Amino acid sequence: MSDEPVREFHFTTQDFQLISKLIHRRAGISLSESKQELVYSRVARRLRATGIKTFAEYLQRLQRGDPAEWEEFTNSLTTNLTSFFREAHHFQILADQLRKLGKVRPVELWCSACSTGEEAYSMAMTAVDTYGSFDNPVRIVASDLDTKVLETARIGRYKLESVARMTAQQVDKFFVRGKGEDAGFVQVRPELQKMIVFRRVNLLDAAWPIREQLDAIFCRNVMIYFDKATQLAVLKKFAPLLRGDGLLFAGHSENFYHADAYFKLRGNTVYEPVARPGAK
Repeated sequence: MSDEPVREFHFTTQDFQLISKLIHRRAGISLSESKQELVYSRVARRLRATGIKTFAEYLQRLQRGDPAEWEEFTNSLTTNLTSFFREAHHFQILADQLRKLGKVRPVELWCSACSTGEEAYSMAMTAVDTYGSFDNPVRIVASDLDTKVLETARIGRYKLESVARMTAQQVDKFFVRGKGEDAGFVQVRPELQKMIVFRRVNLLDAAWPIREQLDAIFCRNVMIYFDKATQLAVLKKFAPLLRGDGLLFAGHSENFYHADAYFKLRGNTVYEPVARPGAK
């Protein structure tokens, strides 16, 4: 008997290799051989949605150039695992950073892989608590490659269980509890939403719509999907965007020692830029 899995669509090693090449070029994601089943299951959904019968035909469609399907293909292979105040120690460090900066000037933050928005809203909540007001100097750009999760983030509507680890006081302060048909959901308060601008940004793009002189960049649990060369290219572009005392927040399983020309470890997966001439 064959050990090959029974599949709805014929899927070859060559199909997987081409998908790996395309998604690496498009989004910097490096797929190991162990991801073949995951790739099959996710891209097979696109075959069903489009009515295409084979992976070969689907990949030909991508290579011919189909902007809408390229977006769906990319969305299908990006991973969006997040939660409110994930890796909570980072938000304590962010609060310390904000207290140090005070209110003398605008404070600019970038959440560079915001997924469905929980991280960006956690940054905003931290700012409100630190300054004691929704009217504070913090403005956040929150971006992601995946357009579908960005729309969820913009809407700011979440299942009640997603805020289960927050106190009742926090929930009432930052969310409106749903009633009737919306029971079981919470909606982010507009006062919090207005602190954040959501944008689609591909970290592999040659230019980003992000202004310089940021006070912090959150780029957590993203680099693990990039190879070292891609990581270095992104980090090299992050460095000049940060102020001299700015901070870069990484995921708990990530390290950037190979980018020591641009960043040095401050501690707890938080990095600061290496001093450079003219930095503010």
